[in-house]
Amino acid sequence: MSQEKPVLIHLHPAKNLAGTVRIPGDKSISHRYAMLGAIAEGATKLENFSTGADCASTLGCLGALGVTWERSGGSVVIHGHGPRLRGPSSALDCGNSGSTIRMLSGILAGQEFTSELTGDESLSRRPMARIIQPLHMMGAKIEAADGGRPPLRVTGAQLKSIDYKLPVASAQVKTSLLFAGLYADGTTCIEEPIQTRDHGELALQAFGAGVDRRMRQVSIAGGQKLHAIEATVPGDISSAAFFLCAAGLFPDSQLTIPGLLLNPTRARLLDVLMGLGLRITMSELEEQHGELVGTLHVQGGTLKGVRINNGDTAALIDEIPVLAAIAPYTADGIEIRDARELRVKESDRIASVATNLRLMGAEVEEFDDGLRIPGGQKLHGASLDSFADHRIAMAFAVAALRAEGETEIKRADAAVISYPEFFNHLGGLVQR
Repeated sequence: MSQEKPVLIHLHPAKNLAGTVRIPGDKSISHRYAMLGAIAEGATKLENFSTGADCASTLGCLGALGVTWERSGGSVVIHGHGPRLRGPSSALDCGNSGSTIRMLSGILAGQEFTSELTGDESLSRRPMARIIQPLHMMGAKIEAADGGRPPLRVTGAQLKSIDYKLPVASAQVKTSLLFAGLYADGTTCIEEPIQTRDHGELALQAFGAGVDRRMRQVSIAGGQKLHAIEATVPGDISSAAFFLCAAGLFPDSQLTIPGLLLNPTRARLLDVLMGLGLRITMSELEEQHGELVGTLHVQGGTLKGVRINNGDTAALIDEIPVLAAIAPYTADGIEIRDARELRVKESDRIASVATNLRLMGAEVEEFDDGLRIPGGQKLHGASLDSFADHRIAMAFAVAALRAEGETEIKRADAAVISYPEFFNHLGGLVQR
C-alpha cells in the first residue's frame, strides 16, 4: 500500500489480515463529551479523544463560543464555561460535521445571542429541518438556506419544554433536543420511532444530569447544572467496522481490538458479522461512564449472507457502506433496505457504493432505499472515487484487499474526517 499523492491511494490484494489495532476515540461520544464539558462547571479531561476532523470542528466552534481548551494528541482538556456561552464574533465553521451543527444547535437555542453555523459544500447539502422544527417549537428562532439547509442562523431564547415524537430516527436530533431541554422550562420528552444510539443520554448522566429513560422515550428536566468529568473515550466501533469486515475476507485472519466501545445500541454490527460467519469473542469487559468497553478477538470464517432492513438499518447506518463493499465476496450476498437516510449523508452513499462496485465488475441492484448485491462474485481493481466521503474511501480500501489487481481511490484523504490514521493502521495489519 502506498500513498503517492495526498488524495490518491493505491491498494493491492492481500493474503491475510492479522495483528492488533487500537482504534481512536469514538466520534459520537467525543462530540457529546466536548459539548457537555463546555457547558459544565470545572475542567473536563478526556483521553483518546477522536482524532477526526469532525470532532476538531466541534472544538473549534466551542473555542469561538468562549470556551478554553487544550489538546495534546489524544488528550483534551475543556475548561467549562457554564451554561451561558459567549456570542461568537464570526460564523461557526462546522466543517463536514453534521453532528456538530445539529447537536450544537440545541445548546445555542438556549443562549442569549444569535449565532451562524456554516460548513463545507457537503454539509451545506444536508437537511436540517429535522432540528429546525422542534427547536422552533421550543422557542428558538432558526433561519436556514433554501430547503432547510445550512448555513443556519440560530437566535436563542428562553426555551419551553415540549413533548416531541421524532418523525425520523436520529440520535443527533434526539441529542440536540436533550441539550436544548437543559435550557427549557419544565421537562422535555422525546419519543423515537425506533431506538437509536444512546450516547447523548449516557453522556448527560455522566455529567450529572438526571435523564428519565423508558423504552423509546427519554425526558430531561430543564435547569440542571453539569459538572466536569475525567474519561477515556472508548475506541470507535464504526471505525473498527472496516477492520472487522476486512478480517471477514480471509478465513485465517486473526485480529485483536482492545478498548473498544461495545454499547448495545451500537453492537448490532457484531451480531450481523457473527451471523455472516466471523468468530468474535470479547474479554476485559467493563463499564465506563455508562458505556460498555472491552477487547474484541476476531477470527475469519466463510462469509454467508444477510438481509438488513427496518430497525437493523438504523442501527447499522454508519456501517452499511463497508458491509455493502464486502457483499460480493459473501456466499449469498447482502440486501439492504429502508436506508433512504444514506442518500443524504456526506455523499449519496447508496449511489456511491453502487458506482464503485460496478467499476470493480460487480453486479448491483440499486433501489431508492437500498441495494441488493449478489454473492459469489469476483472483483477486479479499478480507479474509484471516494466522492469526498470518509466512509466510502475506507469501505473500498477494504473491498480492494480481495480484488484482482491494483485499485486506486481518488480523494482518499476524505478519511481524515473520522479516522486520519486509517490507511497506516490498515497497512500494519495486511499480510501479502
